[in-house]
Amino acid sequence: MTETLRPFVEALLPYMPYLIPLPVALPALAAALALLAGRHPHVQRTIALGTLLGMIALAASMVIVVDLEGIQTVQIGGWDAPIGITLVADRLSTVMLTVSAVVLFCVMWYAISQGVRDGGKDEPVAVFLPTYMLLSMGVNLSFLSGDLFNLYVGFEVFLVASYVLLTLGASPARVRAGVGYVMVNMISSMIFLFALAMVYASVGTVNMAQIGLRMDEVPSGTRAAIFATLLIAFGLKAAVFPLDAWLPDSYPTAPSLVTAVFAGLLTKVGVYSIIRMRSVVFTDGALDGLLMWVGLATMIVGILGAMAQNDMKRLLSFTLVSHIGYMIFGIALGTAQGLSGAIFYAVHHILVQTALFLVVGLIERQAGTSSLRRLGSLLYTAPVIALLYFIPAINLGGIPPFSGFLGKIILLEAGANVGGWVVWVLIAGTVITSLLTLYVMVIVWSKGFWRDRKDAPEGSIAIARPAPLADVTDEVDFRDRDDPGRIPGGMIGSTATLIAASLAVTVLAGPILSVTDRAAESAQDTGNYRTAVLGENWDNPSRSLDQQRLDDRSDVLDNRNHELPQPAPAIEEES
Repeated sequence: MTETLRPFVEALLPYMPYLIPLPVALPALAAALALLAGRHPHVQRTIALGTLLGMIALAASMVIVVDLEGIQTVQIGGWDAPIGITLVADRLSTVMLTVSAVVLFCVMWYAISQGVRDGGKDEPVAVFLPTYMLLSMGVNLSFLSGDLFNLYVGFEVFLVASYVLLTLGASPARVRAGVGYVMVNMISSMIFLFALAMVYASVGTVNMAQIGLRMDEVPSGTRAAIFATLLIAFGLKAAVFPLDAWLPDSYPTAPSLVTAVFAGLLTKVGVYSIIRMRSVVFTDGALDGLLMWVGLATMIVGILGAMAQNDMKRLLSFTLVSHIGYMIFGIALGTAQGLSGAIFYAVHHILVQTALFLVVGLIERQAGTSSLRRLGSLLYTAPVIALLYFIPAINLGGIPPFSGFLGKIILLEAGANVGGWVVWVLIAGTVITSLLTLYVMVIVWSKGFWRDRKDAPEGSIAIARPAPLADVTDEVDFRDRDDPGRIPGGMIGSTATLIAASLAVTVLAGPILSVTDRAAESAQDTGNYRTAVLGENWDNPSRSLDQQRLDDRSDVLDNRNHELPQPAPAIEEES
C-alpha cells in the first residue's frame, strides 16, 4: 500500500505549503460567498456542500502525506517561527481534520434535506449556512494551530458561530439555554486568556514548540499552575467533571442537527487541546494523577445522569459527557498506547455520537417528540429509523466487534500495562460505565422502539398538542404540516452515511489503529515536533532562557532593519 501511494505523495508534497492553510481559508471564503448568495438558496447550498466535499478529499490527502513524510508546517506571512503564525499538519491534526470534515458534510446534507428555508419556526434560516461554514473554519484552525494564541482565535471563531446556531428558532427555551452557553464559554475564554498571559510572562512566547522547550526552565510549581489553568479552560469546553453541568442544559434545546455537530465536534476540540498540551508542552506528567480521577468521575457521573433521563436528547448529552472520560483516561496514562487509544476512541465517538443525535432528529420528525414517556412502537411504524438507531447504539455500548468495543479494549490494555491501584480503579470504572451505557441504550430501545405506544405514560398526547415553550425537547406539532411522518430521503441518507463511516472504523480498525499508533508516537516525540516547527537548530542547551528571549528580540529587530532603506556607502577619496 505504501509503495502504491508513494507517487501520489511525491506529487502532492511540493504543494503542501499551499494546501495546509486551505482548511481554514476555504470555509472562510465559502461563508462570505454563501452570505452574498443569501437570496439564492440553491447557490448557497451548492457552495457549502462543494466546500465540505473538497475538505474531505483535502484532509484525507493530508493524512496520507504526513503519515508517509512526517510533520508538515507552513509559516504564514513570511515570518519564521516562533515569531510568525505557524500551521502544523501532523498525523493527529490531520486525522481529526478528516473525521470532522466527514461529520460536517453529513450534518450539512441532513440540514439541506430537512429544508433550509427562511422563516421556519424550528428550522435554520438563511444565516445558517454562512454561520456553519465559520464553525468549520474555527474547528479547522484549532486543529492546525501551532501556537496558543491562534488556538484561542480558532476557539472564538467556532464559539461565536455556535452562539448563533444554538439559538436558531428563537424560542424562549433556546434563548435561555443560549445565554447559559454563552456565559460558560465566555468564562472559559477569559480563563484561557489568563493562562495565555501566564505562559507569555513565564517563557516569553506562545508558540507551542518553543513553550515546551522553555518550560523545562520554569519552576515546577509555576509549571503545574499554568497547566492546571489551561486544563480548566479546555475542560470547560470538553465538558469534563466537574465542569460539565452546562452541557445537558444547553445542547438539547438546539435543533437536532445543530446538537449533532456540537456533540460530535466541539467537545472533541477541547480534548484535542488537552492532548496537545500534555504531549508537546507539559511533558513531565505532573498532573496525570489528577487527570485520572477527573476521567473516572466524568465517566461515572455522566452515565448516572443518563440513567435518570426521560428525554433522548438529554440522555445522549449525558452519555456524551460520560464518554469524554474514556479519552481523558487514555491521555492521563501518559503512554503512547494510551494516547493511541484516546485518539482511536475520539474518532469512534465523533461518528457514533453525531449519528445518534441525527437519529433523534428523525424520531422527532416521525413521532413528534423525543420524550421516552411519549414514544413507542417505532420498531413497527419506522423500522428504518429503528435500524439506524440500533447500530450506533450497540456500538456506543461496546458490543463486540464494533469500534466502541475495540477502543475500550485498547484503553484497558494500555491501563493494565501501566499498572498501579489508581489505574486499576479507573479500569473498573471504565468497565462499569460501558455496561451502564449498554443498559441505557437498551432502555431507550425498549421504551421507544419495542413497547406499544399506547403503553407509554403519555403516548396519547405526543401529537395532540404543541410542545410547551418551556420544554427542552425539539418536539414537532403536526397540525400545521401536510406531510406528517414523512422524512426526506436525504435525512435518511446522511444519517446512514455517517453510520456507515462508523462501521468503516470497525472494518478498517487495523489500519486506522496503525495510524493512531503513529499519531500518538509522533505527538509524544517533542524533538521531531520542535524540529518541524523551529528548524534544525532549536536544540542548543548552552543558551539560557533569558538569552533565548534576547536572541528572539534581536531577530525581530534584524528583520525590521533589513526592510529599511540602507544609506549609500561612502566613497573614499584617492590619496
